[in-house]
Formats: sequence, structure tokens, C-alpha cells
Amino acid sequence: MELYFSIIMRTIFLYLIVVFIFRVMGKREIGELSILDLIVFFMIAEMAVVAIEDHNDPLIHSVIPMILLSIIQIILSFISLKSRKFRQFIDGRATIIINRGKIDEHAMRKERYNFDDLITQLRDKNINNIHDVEFAILEASGRLSVIEREKNKENQPGLQFPLIIDGEVQTENLQKIEKTGEWLRKELKNRGIKDITSISLCTFGEDEFFIDKKDED
Repeated sequence: MELYFSIIMRTIFLYLIVVFIFRVMGKREIGELSILDLIVFFMIAEMAVVAIEDHNDPLIHSVIPMILLSIIQIILSFISLKSRKFRQFIDGRATIIINRGKIDEHAMRKERYNFDDLITQLRDKNINNIHDVEFAILEASGRLSVIEREKNKENQPGLQFPLIIDGEVQTENLQKIEKTGEWLRKELKNRGIKDITSISLCTFGEDEFFIDKKDED
């Protein structure tokens, strides 16, 4: 019985300590956390779990490192506010993925960011047609910021299906729109494109194509 009481009290105490530390470190959305934030949060959480499980170890042995980590994080956050270079070193920089309607594949490769990621994040913003995007910026936090083209909302096209990604035909999506590879090649040929492997991304929906050719290396 004494053991269970000790575990309960340690859990409550450490919970309050962790809540206090996170409140002192400031409020930020999960998507806004930097790499440094995540490392500190994971370390503090791990220390709390170990302290709860090992009831024979004095709590002070876990509380001191947790508080020390929070102090270090607060100091580094203060330096980050004062120094842009330090902030960019810790958090990284924003990267333009779509620039004036053109997909920057070099930037995508540098950030190890693929077309599936791009399409998914655009859908999260209720953007189904890449053609509607003027600028897309991959923030340091990993969040995608999008600036849409000026357009008539009434004529906005519907859902676009990726038919070609990185030069490879997406057969599954062709089947969804009840089209064939032969139809796709014919449509591309009519638009002056003979080599499918030269296309980085091709989407189609409501009789409208979006085609982005691979950058020249």
C-alpha cells in the first residue's frame, strides 16, 4: 500500500513540475516547436517517466536536471530573440517551394520534401489545384504557408488528381478518373510533351491539366 501511495504522489508532483516548466518556457503550438524545443521537451518527459518508475531514486535527482534543462532552454530562447543568425542556425530558414506558380524542385530536394507532402499539405488548406497557388513557403517549423492566385471563385476548378509524380505515371489515379495511360500520353503530346520522365508533377481535374516540368540540372 505504501508503494502505491508513493507512486501516486510522485506522479502528481512530477506532473505539476512538468506543467510549471512548460508554462515558464512559453506557449507555442506543436507545429511551431523548433528542434531545440522538441529535444528539451522529450528529455524532460523521459526524465519524469523514469522518476515515476524508479520510486527508490530520490526525486531531487530528476528534478534538478529538469529545471536545469528548462533554464538552458529559456536562455537559448532569449538569445534566439536577440540574434537572427542564431535563430536561423537553431530553427533553420523558410524555403520557397512554389515560386510564382513554378515548383522549385531543387528546394524540395534540399529539404527532403516530396510531392506527396506538398499535395497533402495543400489539401489541408482546402487547395485542390496546384495551379491556384502563387507562392508556397515551407516554414522552418515544417508548416506550409500558401498564397493563392487571384481568381474568380465561381470558376475555381475542383479536385485535381496527380497523374504523374517524378516522371512516373500514377496508374491508380488514372483508374479513378476512368482514363488510360494511352489517353494521358496523347494529351501530353498535344501539349508538346513527348517524354513523361521530363515531368515532375502532372495533375488533372475537371478537364484541366497542371503540368510542371523538371528543372534542368
